[in-house]
Amino acid sequence: MNNKQNILLAFYGDDFTGSTDALEFITRAGAKAVLFIEPPTAEQLQQFPQLDVIGVAGKTRALPPDEMEKVLLPAFEQLKATGAKQVHYKVCSTFDSSPTVGSIGKAIDCGASVFENKLIPVLGGAPSLGRYCVFGNLFARMGIGSNGKIYRLDRHPSMSKHPVTPADESDLRLHIGKQTDKKIGLIDIVQLAKPVDEWMSSLTDEEVVLVDVMDETQLEKIGEWMNGLDDKTLFSVGGSSVEAALGNYWNRTGKLQPDTEWKNTMKAEPLLVVSGSCSPVTAAQIEWAKANGFEEIVLDAVKIIEEGIVDASVLNHVAVLLQKEKNVIVHTGSKQTENLSSEKLGTALGTIAKHAAIHSNLKRVVVAGGDTSSYAARAMEIDAVEMIAAIVSGAPLCKAYSTNEKINGLEVNFKGGQVGGEDYFGLF
Repeated sequence: MNNKQNILLAFYGDDFTGSTDALEFITRAGAKAVLFIEPPTAEQLQQFPQLDVIGVAGKTRALPPDEMEKVLLPAFEQLKATGAKQVHYKVCSTFDSSPTVGSIGKAIDCGASVFENKLIPVLGGAPSLGRYCVFGNLFARMGIGSNGKIYRLDRHPSMSKHPVTPADESDLRLHIGKQTDKKIGLIDIVQLAKPVDEWMSSLTDEEVVLVDVMDETQLEKIGEWMNGLDDKTLFSVGGSSVEAALGNYWNRTGKLQPDTEWKNTMKAEPLLVVSGSCSPVTAAQIEWAKANGFEEIVLDAVKIIEEGIVDASVLNHVAVLLQKEKNVIVHTGSKQTENLSSEKLGTALGTIAKHAAIHSNLKRVVVAGGDTSSYAARAMEIDAVEMIAAIVSGAPLCKAYSTNEKINGLEVNFKGGQVGGEDYFGLF
C-alpha cells in the first residue's frame, strides 16, 4: 500500500459490528476515520484525503486458526505499510473466541511475527460498554447501552451460552493462554494507580501483557503508556477501549480535538432490520419490535444452510412490505441457537437487504449479529463506511460507500448481539 497520509492508527476488526464500535470511539475523539471491508488500495485512499485512521472490518471471528493466518498475515503487512504508529487487532469486548474459532491467540501470534514488538498489550475492559476487567477477570453487563445486571463472564446468561464460543473462563490470561504459547503477564488495577513508568516493574519475560480496565478515568494514562511503549509500530489487542485510550491521550496532547456534535437523525420510514443474532438481548428486541408494529419474517435457517440461497418469495415479500412503508424485521428464528454457518446466514441476510435497497425506497438498514455481520456487509456490496451519528454507544449510524449506486449512501447500523435495550430498533 503506497499511502503518504499521516495515519495515527490502523485497526483490523474481527467482525463488522465490532469494527464499527472502534470506528465510533476514534471518530468521537475527532479523528477522520473510514472503515473498509478489505485493506484499502492506494486508489481507495485517494477518495478520502486527510485520513487519521484506517479501519478494516474483517471476518476472522468466525474462522478457524489456519484460515485466520492466511487472512491476517497479509492484512497486517498492509496495515504496517501505512506507517501507522499504532496497529490494533480489535476483538469483541467479551473476547469471543476459542482455540478452534476466532482464536485471539492466533491473531497475537500473527501480529508478533509482523510487528516484532517486545511486548504486546491486551486491554481487557471497556467501561463505557459495561465491560470491566479486574485482576485479569472480565465482567460484563447484560445488554450494552442498557441497565442490565453485571456478571462474571463465565456466569453471564448470554455469553456463557454462546452457540459458537461459549465463555467458560473469566480470567483472560487463562482464556487467551489456551490459544497461544506466549507468556501472558498482567498490569492490574493496583499498578494502574501508580505512575506510568512503574507499571511494568512486576513483569519479567512476558511477551503479552493484559491490562485491567475498570474505569474510564484510567484510559488516558493507558493511552500515554501505549504511546511510549515502542519506538516502532505498536501492535495491540482488545476491544474499543484501545481507541478510547488512544483518543483520550491524543485529545489531551492536542493531536486530536474531540467531536461532540453529530447529525440530527430522524427515524427511518420504512426501516429494515436483518438479524442473525442468537443473543437473548436481541431476542427481547425482536419481541419489542413485533409488539410495536414491525412486520416479522422468520427465515428457515436450516433450509438456507442446506440450499445456500434465499427464496425469491422472501425477497419479494420484504420488498413489497417496504414499498407499503412498513417497518420490517427479518430474523433466523429459533434455529439461530444452533451452531449454523455464519457465512451462509450472513450472506442470506445481506442478500435480502441488498434486494430491498434496490426494489424499494429504503434509506436505512440495521444489521444485528456479530458472527454474521461481516458476511452480510459483503453481500450488500458495501466497500466502506463512515460514522455519521451516535445513537447507542458501540453501534454508530454510518454512511455506506459502494460501487452499487443503490447501496452507495445507504445509512447502515451494525449491532452486536449484546448491544442495546429492548426498544433498540425503535431508535432508528
